[in-house]
Parts: sequence; structure tokens; C-alpha cells
Amino acid sequence: MADTGAIEKHTRQHTVAQRQARYGATASLYTIVVIAALVLVNWLANRYNKTVDTTSNKQYTLSQETQRVIKNLKQDATITYIDKADGFNSAKPMLERYANLSPKVHIQYIDYRKQPTIARAYGLRYPGTAYVEIGQRREEAKSVTEEGLTGAFLKDLKGVRKVCVVSGSQEHPLDASDGNGLSQFKTLVERDNYQTQSITLVNQTAVPTDCNVLVIAGPQTDYTANEVTAIKNYVENGGRALFLLDPPLDFAKEHTAPNPELNKLLESWGVTPEADLILERNPVAQIVGTGPEIPLVNTYESHPIVNDLKDSFTGFPIARSLEIKNTDKVTNQKLFSTSGSAIATTKLNSDAISLNDPTNKKGPFVLGVAGTYNTGKPNDPGRFVVIGSSGFLDNGMLGFQSNRDLALNAINWLSSDEDLISIRPKQAEDRRLNMTQRQMNTFAYFDLIGIPLLIIVGGVSIFLKRR
Repeated sequence: MADTGAIEKHTRQHTVAQRQARYGATASLYTIVVIAALVLVNWLANRYNKTVDTTSNKQYTLSQETQRVIKNLKQDATITYIDKADGFNSAKPMLERYANLSPKVHIQYIDYRKQPTIARAYGLRYPGTAYVEIGQRREEAKSVTEEGLTGAFLKDLKGVRKVCVVSGSQEHPLDASDGNGLSQFKTLVERDNYQTQSITLVNQTAVPTDCNVLVIAGPQTDYTANEVTAIKNYVENGGRALFLLDPPLDFAKEHTAPNPELNKLLESWGVTPEADLILERNPVAQIVGTGPEIPLVNTYESHPIVNDLKDSFTGFPIARSLEIKNTDKVTNQKLFSTSGSAIATTKLNSDAISLNDPTNKKGPFVLGVAGTYNTGKPNDPGRFVVIGSSGFLDNGMLGFQSNRDLALNAINWLSSDEDLISIRPKQAEDRRLNMTQRQMNTFAYFDLIGIPLLIIVGGVSIFLKRR
């Protein structure tokens, strides 16, 4: 019996030892597998930097336009960010989004305190500046944002682009900072990596060849035949122009010349500026604080200039309507119109205007038109945009609702920079939960009393069931 008990004891000990060895081996194998998985995950993470943007408006995702620009690069590009070392982390998330799009994009960081010679060679003015280099071209990004960086890429790829604003006939002055000036517009287009310049055509036989876009912003006196001929030749040879034309008012201190030569040119392209003044009777205007002299628009057609303005308002002070048609060489497309409640008066020599005058024309009225002129060169058409108001562009109105986006989109389309239209900064959405005091009290009672009570009841129930 003693021998039998000893044998059984030895057998049990041997079985336990085998079981422990098996468990130990299994635990070691699992440990090795977990460590290998962690090593693999870290290796993949270092090699492939991928992120997931869960915000509703994809605030941390580069636009499709930027992705197209970067993925179509034919040669390597380098983004150089110059700052002090502890400032690098603030720029890394944005810069790495570009590097993740293409292996042709490389990022380098320069500490201007440790490498001052390199910083001076780049022409550093302010710490926290990024430079984009492609081949022999180097451009400073206006800001470390998608607007600024993609704009620098486009400037490297396309070269310097210039917006020329015509002066000499009492147009809105480009550099003036008062309500009638265009200084805010100038700042906006320069932020999109354009140069700006005020020019006069009175003593010129042609529009300067370095003007990518010509802006005619509300002339108050008539253009000469020489000026109109220069504009005509410019567009019909592949130039791009933005025409902002006010109604020919003539009373008190209001006097806007009818500009017959300029109107005749536009009519030859299928756009007729009507001699009328649009008055808006839509009650929405009262809600946003505008009067009948500022027609509001929130109905847009399908066109790159206005595609991203859906469900937003733009305002056009002192506006006139436009009649459009196509010609043998020009294709015109309506951009936007007033509401059906707008009316238009042709009595422009008095400020005593009646909204109920039976001679008033009834809306809706076309306010914006985009035209393409067939120059005979498929890759070099002329482009123009006509809007029946110049005031929407001045400092007093540019910040109204979506006027800013309309202005920039028009310039981008005219200069064939449609890539820039959809890379405006994405604003973080306000997703706060607004609650009444009663709702807040209900939530507090449920959170502080209801949930703990449910947990206690559940625990007691499980305890009693097990007993």
C-alpha cells in the first residue's frame, strides 16, 4: 500500500510538473507573440504614418485639391520650417499631412538659434515660417496652414501671378483703408500668393503683360475708347478680367457715368448691364440688418466660383441687373440671381423711389455672370466675370457673410487656380449641447443619483442570486 501511495504521489507530481511546464510554455509563447506584434505595429507606425479624421467637417484632412497638387508632383519638394526647437511641435501635424500624401515631399526643421546662417540665407523675417522648394524655385508660405502651404506649392509650380486693379476713372482705390477702399481685398488675394498692383490704362495702348487678372471695380466716369480697346484686346487674346459695374445713378451727390463704350464691349460678349437699380423686398434682409438697396443672394448655379457657396448669403449694395446670351465666340453662364421678391426701377435720377411703382420690373434678376471667350487656342481661352455691383468688394461689405469667398473664388477661377477655391480654412463647428435649466436638473439627478442607484441595485441582485 505504501508503495502504491508513493507511486500515485509521484504520478501526481509529474502531472503537475507537466501542466506547469505546458502553461509556462504557453505563457512564454503568448508573451513572444505579443512582443512581436508590438514590434511590428511600431515598425509599421514609423514607416506608415496614418491618421483618422473623425471630425464632421474633416477639419484635419487636406482638401482634394491639395491632394491632387501634391500627388501630381513631378519632382521632389522640400518644406523647410524655421523656428526655435520647442516650436517645431506646433507645425508638425500640418507639415506631416503633406509628407504623408507623397514620398516626393520632404520636411526639414531648422532651429534659427543654432543655425542662424541658414536662417538668414532663407531670408527669415519671423520665426515660425515655412518655405516650399521645388527645383530651383523657393516660395515663402504666407502661413503654416493649408491655404498658405498649398499656395506656396502653386506659386512654385506656376510662377508669380499678379492681380491688376484699374484706376483713373474714380474706381475703388486698391490701397485705401476707408469703407470705399479695397485694402482688405488686397490683403486677401496676397494671402493667396498673388501680387497686387494699381494700374491706369488712360495712357496705355495695352494691358501690361504681367497682369494675370484685371479688376475693374466700379468706374464712376466713362472709359475712353483707348481704355476699352486695351481691355478688349486683353481678354480676346486670353486675358482674364473681373468687371464690377454699378447702376448709372444721377442725383444729388450720386453720379455714375453710363460708360457706353464699356457697356458696348460687354454687349458684344453677350452680357448687357441694364440701366436699373435693384431693390430687395425679401424679409430676410431685415433679419440680417440690410435695407432694400442691398439685394441678398442665396441661390447659386453650378459653377466653380459658386459651388461652395450653397446655403450661404452674399450681399450686393447698389446693384444693377444683367441680361445674358451666348455668342459665336462667347459662352456665358449665370452665377447667381436675386430672389423673386426683388424689383428693379429705371428711375435713376431721383432718390424718391417707390417699391410699389407699377413701372418697376419684377425679379428674379441675374447679378453675376461668368464668360469664356474662344480665342482659337484651346488651352488659352479668355475669361471674364461680370457682377452688377462693385460695393460688395469694398472694405465696408467684404466681411459680410460669404462676400469674401465669392471675391476670392472669382479671382481663383479667372487665373485658372481652381485648386485654391476649396482650400479655405475649415472652421471648427460649435457642437455644444444647449439645454434649459430643467433639462440640466434632470440630467444631474440621473447622473448623480439614477446611475449609481442602478449599479447598487444590480450588484445586490447578483449577490442575492448567487447565495
